[in-house]
Amino acid sequence: MLAGTMANVRTLLSAEQIGARVRDLGAQITRDYAERRLVLVSVLKGSFVFTADIARHIDLPVRIEFLGVRSYGEGTASTGVVQITQDLTRPIEGEDILLIEDIVDTGLTISHLLQLFRTRMPNSVKVCALLHKPARARVEVPIDYLGFTIEDKFVVGYGLDWAERYRNLPFIGVVEAT
Repeated sequence: MLAGTMANVRTLLSAEQIGARVRDLGAQITRDYAERRLVLVSVLKGSFVFTADIARHIDLPVRIEFLGVRSYGEGTASTGVVQITQDLTRPIEGEDILLIEDIVDTGLTISHLLQLFRTRMPNSVKVCALLHKPARARVEVPIDYLGFTIEDKFVVGYGLDWAERYRNLPFIGVVEAT
């Protein structure tokens, strides 16, 4: 931990709580996708830690793709505009796709990605989100596998950032006003 620089982040979900839930989600996904061709699509940048951990708990041969998406910029609120910054490296036609997202708040990013992916003719597209913040929803989106529902707080850690910082925290924390 960087001395002094993390003092304004209060733990909301501990590393142990996250680890236990990720194990449960991995087991459920393993059961649901047995005998299928599963592709995990990690929505970058925030989902990279969650994707790595959940992939290790899915007992199936999976392919992992990365999709760069930006909707926040430097602030703490979504701009509402979804920008693809890095596309998939291989086609997904005929594959079973599981979008791995760090947080669903407004729903705009996932809604956009679900529409985009359906045009690429996969066998199926489902959503796995670590966090859901329903108080901020602007559009309803299906979340097939959910880690935790949280209050309307700005959170960092476990891949989530504030202006590209705090992604390295092993827990989910709330940035406290200083």
